[in-house]
Amino acid sequence: MNVVRTAAELRALLPREGVGFVPTMGYLHRGHLALVERARRENPFVAVSIFVNPLQFGPGEDYHRYPRDLERDRALLEAAGVDLLFAPGVEEVYPPGFATRVSVEGPLTALWEGQVRPGHFQGVATVVARLFLLLRPARAYFGEKDYQQLRVVRQMVRDLGFPLEVVGVPTVREEDGLALSSRNVYLSPETRAKASILYRALWAMREVAAKGGSVAQALRAGEETLAQVPEFRKDYLAIVHPETLLPLSHWVPGARGLVAGRFPEVRLIDNLEVHP
Repeated sequence: MNVVRTAAELRALLPREGVGFVPTMGYLHRGHLALVERARRENPFVAVSIFVNPLQFGPGEDYHRYPRDLERDRALLEAAGVDLLFAPGVEEVYPPGFATRVSVEGPLTALWEGQVRPGHFQGVATVVARLFLLLRPARAYFGEKDYQQLRVVRQMVRDLGFPLEVVGVPTVREEDGLALSSRNVYLSPETRAKASILYRALWAMREVAAKGGSVAQALRAGEETLAQVPEFRKDYLAIVHPETLLPLSHWVPGARGLVAGRFPEVRLIDNLEVHP
C-alpha cells in the first residue's frame, strides 16, 4: 500500500479511472472497514483518506482531542487490501490563502445536525469537494450512520456535477445496537452500558410503525425509551422524509428516524429506517 501526503504524489500514483474512494477522519473501526470492503468489491483500485478536517468542528468541539493513530490505521488498511492511503496535512488540503467554502442550502443543512452544529456541513461539503477534485474517484463510499451527511454529499455531487457515484453503506453496530463511531472510545464503561439507548429508541419507533401506529405514537415511544436513561441529554428525536429530511406527520416509505444527544463524555448520533 502506498502512503502519500501530497497532491503531487497522488497525481503520480492514481490511475485515471476505476478509483473507489473512502474518505475518513481516521481512528478506524469495523464501520470504516465495511466501506473499504464494499469499495474493494466494486473497484479495481481503492484509495482511503485520513484527514481530521478542522472546518467541520465548531468552537468548543473536539478537534484537538479527536482520536488519532495513523500507524494503527495504516496497518488496518493495508491488511484490508487498500491500494493507496492519502494522509495530508492541513495546508495540503487548504493551502495558504484558501478562502472558498462550499455550502449546500435548504432543509438538508438547516435542520438537525445543521441546527445543532452551525457551519458543520459547510465544512463537510468543502473538504469532500476538495478530496473529490484531488482523487478523481469513480465512486465514493459513506456510511449511513451519518445519514444527513450522506444526503448533503449526494446533493452537492448532483448540483456541482461531480462525475462520480456516491454509495451509502449500512451502519455497522455492536451486538447491543450501538452504532460504531470513532468517538465511542470516549465512553466510560458505565456510559457504554447505557449508550445503546439511541438505537433502542429508534427500534421502539420502528416497532410502532410495524404495528400500524401513527408517526405521533412512534415518536412518543421513542421519547419514552430515551427517558429511561436520564443522563442522555437529547438534542433531537425526529421522524423524517428519507430524501428531504423534513419532519413527517404521516408515514412515507423509507421514513427515517433520527436521534442525537450528549452523554457526559461524548455526543452521539444515530438513525434507522423506521418504516421500510
